[in-house]
Amino acid sequence: MHVHLEVDGHGHKAMPQDLFDASAAYFRSGERTPSVDRIAEVYRGLDMAAVIFTVDARTALGHVPNSVEDLVAGAARNNDVLIPFGSVDPRTGADAVALARRQAGELGVRGFKFHPSLQGFDPSDPSFYPLWDALQELGLPALFHTGQNGMGAGLPGGRGIKLRFSNPLLLDDVAADFPGLTVIMAHPSVPWQDEANSIATHKANVHIDLSGWSPKYFPESLVRLSNNVLSSKVLFGTDYPLITPGKWLDAFADLPLKDEVRPGILRDNAVRLLGLA
Repeated sequence: MHVHLEVDGHGHKAMPQDLFDASAAYFRSGERTPSVDRIAEVYRGLDMAAVIFTVDARTALGHVPNSVEDLVAGAARNNDVLIPFGSVDPRTGADAVALARRQAGELGVRGFKFHPSLQGFDPSDPSFYPLWDALQELGLPALFHTGQNGMGAGLPGGRGIKLRFSNPLLLDDVAADFPGLTVIMAHPSVPWQDEANSIATHKANVHIDLSGWSPKYFPESLVRLSNNVLSSKVLFGTDYPLITPGKWLDAFADLPLKDEVRPGILRDNAVRLLGLA
């Protein structure tokens, strides 16, 4: 449920270079900017599928994002393994709503990715509600980064990126006010894991993806609830290329999870959420 395409077919990167360098050091990642075809090759070789996306943070970063059109075309070339999500910059107001409708209607994206800290916005602010209303109308899920942030990590002032925008409690407002919108909280939401657990338990339309952390570092409460009340609401994700599928799955195998919940986490919950059955 969580793979980044960080460079388009024209070589344009999703973020300024200093953010790439900082995140590579934070995650100790190897191949940082694989092409869409390389991502497909990796996942096809593992007999796996992946949701891929970029993040449009043009206002906050002063940097034009890489091309969603290019991403969708690459996913179409590799539609046996890649599922494209779109992204718009919420801070562009009505333009964001129009662009989201175009990405859904003309390009056929299957959901949208947002990174409140990187994009510099509070998702619970009513000024962004027209966008959530449009996504609810379109019937497409919204995937939001939550918790600790590798973007800007170790840079002075975190390069101005504010962690509070990624507090999952801000998404409780969104999920409550737009009950028809499927909200996915990306990552174990450290240091707010209990808040994320509570929201996902309380709101039928909220899910959690497990990307961005090796499972060996998952908070105990997340593992425990994944075994019972959240077993149908947690979703496999890596954060590739920052974490490889093999590394994630090796650590996942060691978690104290019931055998009967593993297929749901690794595949079936996402198949149902994305309407792929």
